[in-house]
Amino acid sequence: MIFDDTRCELGEGALWHPVREALFWFDIHGHRLHGEGRTWQWHEAVSSAGWIDRDRLFVASGSGLWEMDLRHDTRRRVVALEEEDTGTRSNDGKADPWGGFWIGTMGRNGEEDRGALYRYYDGELRRLRAPMTVPNGLCFDRARGVGYVSDTPRHKVWRHRLDPATGWPIGEEELFLDLSDGPHGPDGATLDSEGRFWSAQWGSSRVACYSPEGHFLGEIPFPASLTTCPAFGGPGLDELFVTTGQEDFTDRQRDAEPHAGKTFCVPAMLNGQRVQGVPEPAVRLP
Repeated sequence: MIFDDTRCELGEGALWHPVREALFWFDIHGHRLHGEGRTWQWHEAVSSAGWIDRDRLFVASGSGLWEMDLRHDTRRRVVALEEEDTGTRSNDGKADPWGGFWIGTMGRNGEEDRGALYRYYDGELRRLRAPMTVPNGLCFDRARGVGYVSDTPRHKVWRHRLDPATGWPIGEEELFLDLSDGPHGPDGATLDSEGRFWSAQWGSSRVACYSPEGHFLGEIPFPASLTTCPAFGGPGLDELFVTTGQEDFTDRQRDAEPHAGKTFCVPAMLNGQRVQGVPEPAVRLP
């Protein structure tokens, strides 16, 4: 079950690179990118990424969106992101099927309503929604023409209709999941090949699965309470990788959860049946 036993303070941003067939993920508070048995240190918090081509990633940080060359370890900032606000940082981000990249920001200490949701597309960074507290759960279903976003402390997930030509949101969003009557904080998410919504749930030691209509279908448990971000991967895209955290844990909590902060990999199963993901789309730069 343990894919990598590095104990991240806040593991996040799991990305299966479909060309390299490799997992990349972040330790936000450690300012590190992990993957392929390597670690890349950054000068600031980094949280999520998409892939541009075999050797380049599109990385979100507290000050901008970056083109990172893995071969030469070079970084070029493509666009600034709330650079003037030192009290915020990037959080969940993901590429959409049109070549855009969605990214959420949040207060560095999780302050209420300090965050926002943006999309970078065709050279333009546009703010889509504010205020938010902890934007999360970004994923996209081109076949159904929708995208998803959650706000973790509000325990809600929304769904947007997307323009079929450009991927920009159109019309009013709709509430997809309301989990406010329970302990499950919807964190990172991904979709499988049937459009089912897989949600890592902060504080709940699980990744839960919901139908495209929002019905609970099942869960996969993990030995860490702060499950943060799932990603389908492996040669058949039928394995589920999950990052976790140990943010703000006391020494007693760290001892009680010796696997907190590690990255896991399990067979992607739902009610005894193997599940398959879909390849992450590439980010397109102008």
